[in-house]
Formats: sequence, structure tokens, C-alpha cells
Amino acid sequence: MKKITRAVVMLLLAVMLPLSAAQAKVSVTVDSPTLEPLPIAISTFHAEPGADTTVARDMPSVISADLERTGLFSPINPRAFIQDAASINAQGPRFGEWRAINAQALITGTVTRSSDGRTRVEFRLWDVFSEQQLAGMAYTTTPQNWRRIAHIIADEIYKRITGEEGYFDSRIVYIAESGPAMARKKRLAIMDQDGANHHYLTDGNTLVLTPRFSPNQQTITYLAYYKRKPRVYLYDIDTGKQQVLGDFPGMTFAPRFSPDGRKVIMSMAQDGNSDIYTMDLKTRRIDRLTNHLGIDTSPSYAPDGKRVVFESDRGGTQQLYVMDANGGDAKRITFGKGRYANPVWSPRGDLIAFTRLYQGKFYIGVIRPDGSGERLITSAYHVEGPTWSPNGRVLAYFKEVPTGPKGEGRQAKVYTIDLTGYNERQLKTPVDGSDPAWSPLNP
Repeated sequence: MKKITRAVVMLLLAVMLPLSAAQAKVSVTVDSPTLEPLPIAISTFHAEPGADTTVARDMPSVISADLERTGLFSPINPRAFIQDAASINAQGPRFGEWRAINAQALITGTVTRSSDGRTRVEFRLWDVFSEQQLAGMAYTTTPQNWRRIAHIIADEIYKRITGEEGYFDSRIVYIAESGPAMARKKRLAIMDQDGANHHYLTDGNTLVLTPRFSPNQQTITYLAYYKRKPRVYLYDIDTGKQQVLGDFPGMTFAPRFSPDGRKVIMSMAQDGNSDIYTMDLKTRRIDRLTNHLGIDTSPSYAPDGKRVVFESDRGGTQQLYVMDANGGDAKRITFGKGRYANPVWSPRGDLIAFTRLYQGKFYIGVIRPDGSGERLITSAYHVEGPTWSPNGRVLAYFKEVPTGPKGEGRQAKVYTIDLTGYNERQLKTPVDGSDPAWSPLNP
């Protein structure tokens, strides 16, 4: 895969008319579950002579889909638009006509072709009622990279209106599953967060499990069974090269990277007991963090790297614990009925997501690191594997349901949901999907 960085996506214009949050009339509060979505009009972009008209037509559709999936925005059907892109480019928005169709915010844009063959995209965000420009930026990139520009623009709009960082310029890696329940073929696959640019990273000849992204977003670690032996791999997304991190018999979960990307933290079983270990990726030195008769597993670092959450049955039941990064001062944070598993720390640092099993039903929930504020967000026959969006506002996970007359088959699909517990959406994939992992924002 050709590496594309934000250095390639050159920011040419700063915010053209900066406004303070107090001045801006268009805003959305992301914490309200009963919020009315903001009506927003996203015009077809104007294509200058020589520019790609397909990009000018399709880019607004990607932006619209990104914003609509949040549940915070309600894109207006373009068939209702009175003013066209050419008129906007020549005269500017006729705000009265946009108010007539109930638009509160308006997105306009222009696509041009640079002398070196690259594509330049300019967009503007308007407050329709105050008739003011809230933001305006331009980007230059290669023509084939237009979808990524659309995601970056959607991130800017989301940030300007909500005050929160966006998450659209990111990817999801997951386990693509196919075949009967007793002979499932599992491949490592990756796609943009909206399901586009999907492709497989492994061929399915080896069972793969629980992929995780590194902080630099270009490396994935995952567990694979080679000749029935568990091995941990590192996969470089840019080059497609794989390397074995190590052979760890009895490992229960794939490792996760430390926030600085220098270590992985994992659970290993030695002498019949599972504990938490770290490995330095440069020296391959392994350090043991826990030494307990209980099963300690599924560790996840806090974003500042100072603490670790993990699951353990050391107290008699499977619960969540938080300890210092060196393994000291472990404290139990969950005390509810049932079993708690799969903890993962939010990139914001404020919450820990988890899976809970109680009375035969699975739940996805969140809790503060001090054990307060536990809240269950969604439930199903089998729901597992929560993973955070880069801004810590949305969770992805997978649901599994039995299929067939006697429940002999199974079907697994990837879903997303926001922290309010509303706006659950299925993420469409070519085949069944499980164990998703959300990347940081693309570099």
C-alpha cells in the first residue's frame, strides 16, 4: 500500500474567517441522546475547467455520509436545493434560498486541477441564519486520494460545529469470517472507518485473532495459530511485511501497544498460571507485571501510559482491575453481578469500555477508571470486542447471532454506537466480521 501522510495532504488556507464559539450560532452538543440532528446542506462542489467532475460530485456524498452516521447531522436531500454549485461559485450563497429549505449550515466547495496534475479542493462552512462563514480550508493532493480529503473535511466540519475532534480520517482492522461454524475461515482485513477501501491483509490459511493498532497507525499486532501454535505477529501496513514478535504458548489475548509504541503488553500462561507481561520491541526484553494465582489477562494502557486496566478472577469472579504501569497498587474497580472482560481504555482517558456477561446475556458498557459511573450501552445474545474511535466518542464492536434451523451456524457483524447508547449502526463488510480495532487518526 502506498503511504499517504498528512504531509502529502497540504493545508493551503487557514481558517478564512475565524469566529469564537460564542459568535457561532451553529453548534451541536454531542452528549445529548435526544438531540435533534442539525439540518445541513452539502452542495455539489464546483469543478473548474480541467478539474475532475466526478470528484466534485462524489466528495460531498462522502462528507454527507460521514456526518449523517454520527446521528448529530441531518443532511438535506440535494433535490431540494434551489441554488446550484456554479451559481454559488459565481455569486456566493443566496442565504434566503437555503433558509427556505430549513438549512442551518451550508457546505460549499470548489475543485481545481493544479499545473502538476494534482487536485486542489477548497471548502467553506457557512452559518445560514447569520450569513457568516465559519470555516474555510483548501487541500492539495493526488487525484486518487480524494476520499481521504472528504474525510478530513468532514472532521473539520464536525470539530467546528461540535467543539470535539473528528474521527472520520481513520481506519478499522478486523477479522473477516466466512464458512461454516465448525470450519470458519478467518482473515485479517482493513478498511476506512466507513467501510470503503476494503482489502484483506492475510490469506486465511492461518487462524488469526484480536488485531490491535500501534500508536503510529502503520503497524498492527495480532495473534495467529501457525501449525496449531500461537504466535504474535507485527504487520507493517505500508510494506505488507510481517514479522514474528514471539512464540508464546498459552497466550490468552493478543498484545496491545503502549501509548509510545515502544512496548507491547500481554497475558502469558506459564506453569499453568496467566499473568501480565510487557515486551520491549527494540530489545525484546520481557518484564513480568503481575504474579498472582488468579488469571490476569486482557491488559490495556491508559493513554498517558501510567496505568493499566486488566481483567482478573483473583477475587473469585472475573472483574476489572487498575494498576500502575509497573504492576503495583492493583485495585478492583467493578463489583457488579456477572463477569467483566475485554477492558479497553478510552483515548480521552476518561472511561474504560468493557464486556459484561450476566444471566446468559452480553453487554457493552463503560466505567470511569476509579470505578464510578458504570453504564451499560448495548446488549445482545453475544456482543463483544469494544474498541474506541480516535476521539473517544464512539465505540465499535461485534455482534454474533446463531443461524440455521437448529442454531448450528453463526453470523457476526461489526457495529458502532455512540456513548449515549443511541445511534447504533451496522458497518457493512463483504463477509462476517469480528474483533474490530479502530486506528488513531491517519498520520
